[in-house]
Amino acid sequence: MEDTTWMANNSGRSEFILLGIFSQSKHSALLGVVIFLVFLMALSGNTILILLIRSEARLHTPMYFFISQLSLMDVTYISVTVPRVLVDRVTGVKTISAPGCGMQMFLYVTLGGSECFLLATMAYDRYAAICHPLRYSVLMNHRVCDLLASGCWLLGSVDGFLFTPITMTFPFCGSWEIHHFFCEVPAVLKLSCSDTSLYETLMYLCCILMLLIPVTIISGSYGFILLTNHGMNSAEGRRKAFATCSSHTTVVTLFYGAAVYTYMLPSSYHTPEKDMVVSVFYTILTPVLNPLIYSLRNKDVMGALKKMLNVEPVFQEAIK
Repeated sequence: MEDTTWMANNSGRSEFILLGIFSQSKHSALLGVVIFLVFLMALSGNTILILLIRSEARLHTPMYFFISQLSLMDVTYISVTVPRVLVDRVTGVKTISAPGCGMQMFLYVTLGGSECFLLATMAYDRYAAICHPLRYSVLMNHRVCDLLASGCWLLGSVDGFLFTPITMTFPFCGSWEIHHFFCEVPAVLKLSCSDTSLYETLMYLCCILMLLIPVTIISGSYGFILLTNHGMNSAEGRRKAFATCSSHTTVVTLFYGAAVYTYMLPSSYHTPEKDMVVSVFYTILTPVLNPLIYSLRNKDVMGALKKMLNVEPVFQEAIK
């Protein structure tokens, strides 16, 4: 009887309906413009940062290599969700095919997992630079950096290959309406007709492991950095170390805070509205903030930007 009901509810259905952000807003046109502008800012900010790091010889260091990887993830991250949201707003079409939903979910989970491990790698890089400056060129040589970055992408894809097929093979019934603006795993699971409690428990344990390992690396790295920083004789050295680490700490707090809320808090803390706000924060706003955090407070990046834009010669010419 249960199978018959499920087949009746799913007969001919191969598309989900994304209710999206705009259904919750009274000023959907204004919200659409804001999201479009934020998307352009994120795209241009991260792209410029990647180009600066690739073109400026002074920025060819492990730290900036990992920042460029973070920017690449952020560009892809925001491109997975926002263009679809904007197109749906313009066309009025809210449906997404099951394969399209699965692909969006896979890319989103892969990028989220990759960024999770990349932030831990960046913390380790700062630990090696500050605590072992004489051995830094050996500890973080070109080959090691490539292996670490590849490892982050690989571990993220394992997440994608693990969660996406299992989530998309559950039977779905009812209206197929996803109370979200993209195919996020918890939002899609709510549509399932079957019992998903075991899978949700396994996913919860997997997320704890996914967060526990990077958080342990980050905490350990910054613990050693604080000890080393406290013993530095140079005030300039302490200031530089603090400035570098504070930028990374800000990014870590933003990203991990949202991840903990989404995947680790009990369902009693969640509502569709809260989940959507948190998702907007880390899928749309964080990719905008990251390049600002790493560029505005960094003299090397700002110097490279002025050089690329040829600001100084123009300014000098104007004075003459």
